[in-house]
Amino acid sequence: RRESGYKELSNGSVHITLDPKTLEQELPPPDEKEAMLPGEQNNEALETRLYWRRFAVLAVFSLYSLVNAFQWIQYSIITNIFMDYYNVSSIAIDWLSVVYMVAYVPLIFPATWLLDKKGLRMTALLGAGLNALGAWVKCASVGPGLFWVTMSAQIICSVAQVFILGLPSRIASVWFGPREVSTACATAVLGNQLGVAIGFLLPPVLVPNTADDKDLMGHNISIMFYGTAGVSTLLFLLTIFVIKDRPPLPPSKAQAVLSTGPAEDYSYKKSIINLFKNKPFILLLISYGIMTGSFYSVSTLLNQMIITHYPGEELNTGRIGLTLVVAGMFGSILCGIWLDRTKTYKLTTLIVYVLSFIGMVVFTFTLNLGNLLVIFFTAGVLGFFMTGYLPIGFEFGVEITYPESEGTSSGLLNAFAQVFGIIFTLIQGQLTTDYGPLSGNIFLCAWILLGIVLTALIKSDLKRHGVNMSSINKGQAVSSSDFNFQCCLSSLFLPHQTSI
Repeated sequence: RRESGYKELSNGSVHITLDPKTLEQELPPPDEKEAMLPGEQNNEALETRLYWRRFAVLAVFSLYSLVNAFQWIQYSIITNIFMDYYNVSSIAIDWLSVVYMVAYVPLIFPATWLLDKKGLRMTALLGAGLNALGAWVKCASVGPGLFWVTMSAQIICSVAQVFILGLPSRIASVWFGPREVSTACATAVLGNQLGVAIGFLLPPVLVPNTADDKDLMGHNISIMFYGTAGVSTLLFLLTIFVIKDRPPLPPSKAQAVLSTGPAEDYSYKKSIINLFKNKPFILLLISYGIMTGSFYSVSTLLNQMIITHYPGEELNTGRIGLTLVVAGMFGSILCGIWLDRTKTYKLTTLIVYVLSFIGMVVFTFTLNLGNLLVIFFTAGVLGFFMTGYLPIGFEFGVEITYPESEGTSSGLLNAFAQVFGIIFTLIQGQLTTDYGPLSGNIFLCAWILLGIVLTALIKSDLKRHGVNMSSINKGQAVSSSDFNFQCCLSSLFLPHQTSI
């Protein structure tokens, strides 16, 4: 009977021949377990649950990410004051911001390896601990001749950043359910944006321009440094007690499938290779790098752009920066909620990209009108879309690269953002110094236009969403690789040919 059903060919393939009478018979339903993805066959592993602790994990991470972002921008927003205090050039102060980007690029691969091998908790402790250490070293840099100390402290903070920026998508995926994952990721990114906002607002208030009194200037700087050190130390202690690798039970079916796979099957090197073979992800890497690098450049050079046209307006420069980022925070949350409800990742990404380009063009050509209220408005519009893009890029990257590690995909996105940030900041800074803010901003507009084209070319394949949706249609899970697809097909058909 088995021989009449099929015969083996010399090349190892199988030729199936069915009796017409067999086709008329009603086949028994396929074994439900065999129709599942590998790892789904264990019913206990597929049990999911949401824990209240997830909100505490998200809050603590967001807060120490906030402090790290504050330490990044606290120099640049009062560039002229630190130039006077340390008696250095504007380029030297720019490097206090650029060092964050430079440190990220070579360290991202060991950092994502650590996240995948040692887990969320170890990575979070390193990020929060180094952040606090850098803040305390800054306290020892208060003195006109101690610029090298403050640079050393900033390097420590920049290393801490490597263990922070890649965590939002990991925290969202590991701790939050499928209907809240994009909002959670947006909230985690929000902490970093809020830190930039506070970094725009507080330094001009805490360190006013007292050029005729260096001692008072140094005292004000020390108040800012010691306050930052105290807060970052408290958050490090909270990280020790609050953040865990993952909850006892996974929050979603996508996580349940991943968590049941054998650990030895995972290869960090293979994961990196898979990501670089993923053409949609490569396009996203470049387009995300352009947009985020532009944001880094605008944030770093905002003081120089505003002061060029509005001398003596350091305080309003900080407020404009605050407006830019706070508007972006609202954009991030709204985009996160929208994605959770619609899952229209590519469409949302493309629309936000186009609107960011329009915002950048308007900001560029209204900067020299002599009206600060116009700058507040255009900066708000620019920030709403440009900063709101950040979590969208993260989540889109996770969707099109599932089941690869969220930390690895996010880490690569951030690495490209840092590379473009370095290039854009240095070139735009030089153009601003030599030819004025208009030339530097037009340079960014041209690159953002290129990013729109690249985003339009991305093929949208929502793999993680497909796996989560399979919990609704049992046994029809969307697989994330050819191997899983073949396993599902063979489990559905071949058993009925060999069990006669």
